[in-house]
Amino acid sequence: MTLLWALRSPCAFACPHCYFGTIEEHKEAGLPEQAGVLSHLSRSDLSAQALAAFARTLVGSPVERVIIAGGEPLDWPATLGIISLIKDAGCQVVIATNGVPLTRPHITDRLVTLGVDGVSVSLDSADADTNDQMRPSRSGRFGYDDVLDGIGTLLRARGDRPTPRVGIYTVVTRSRPQEITDVARLATDIGVDYYVPQPISLPPDHRLFDALSHTAGDVAGVDEQLHRLYRDPRGLTLPNPSYLRRFVAAISSHDSGRVPGCFGGASLFFIQPDGSVWDCPSDRRIAATPPERQRTIRDGDARTLFANRPTGTDCALFSRDCVNMWPLVEDMPQLLNVGVRP
Repeated sequence: MTLLWALRSPCAFACPHCYFGTIEEHKEAGLPEQAGVLSHLSRSDLSAQALAAFARTLVGSPVERVIIAGGEPLDWPATLGIISLIKDAGCQVVIATNGVPLTRPHITDRLVTLGVDGVSVSLDSADADTNDQMRPSRSGRFGYDDVLDGIGTLLRARGDRPTPRVGIYTVVTRSRPQEITDVARLATDIGVDYYVPQPISLPPDHRLFDALSHTAGDVAGVDEQLHRLYRDPRGLTLPNPSYLRRFVAAISSHDSGRVPGCFGGASLFFIQPDGSVWDCPSDRRIAATPPERQRTIRDGDARTLFANRPTGTDCALFSRDCVNMWPLVEDMPQLLNVGVRP
């Protein structure tokens, strides 16, 4: 079983497509009140003590892997202590980061010492200016060059050790399908291990939906780039080839659909910074969760919280979030364990 655990809300970046929204939007309109809707301005993040208490209950639980996310988890000093507890429980740990904290050697050295299994870095373009437009620093101090510096710092700290495996995640937008192969070339050049391009997932009422989200007319260009990537992965570990089909199918339509044997609520759960537990991060699935099924890790125990899970049930709430979750559950063992770059 995999936990996608968003530890903290704050982040130094202001990505306009972020699933947390933007600070500017929430300062103007106020914090969202709907269940499961996140904000970088959240005042309800659990304390380090509460998170540590839950992490200690992972021992003997069904949880095998924890994906640590945010906000930016590595900007919060307590994260390293939480990671230590998760590793002590015998779980795999993968960090999802914007990459800038990796420029600090004390962080990369500790990640190596703790035995973190994987570090997934977000980079949305092989072109510095384009990436920094997609992923702008709120202070204007950080950007593309710092991300590459952080990856290099981690790889040097790892040395000839097999872990942590280091990967790049790229959000692919409708106007730049070429990033699928351009970022792959960059990833090979800087020496990372795995690579996951992802279709952008925005709700239809998002202000950037029309500009960034794929339409059926974009399928051919994306399909061509994905096939080029899989024909020549350039030594990178990629998700299973079936991911190519899922990616293309997901961008062909924005309509809901049926997901047979969905792993949400069976082998995947999502924990928000306030401790709320959901079957998965899909806004559709969260909105459909009745109040009596809403849960929290606050004073909770992983050994009972995730007991008696179904093996996978059909879900009628397909969204592009589903495609983006697939590598975290089905493909992560491959991304972490298949080969080690020489």
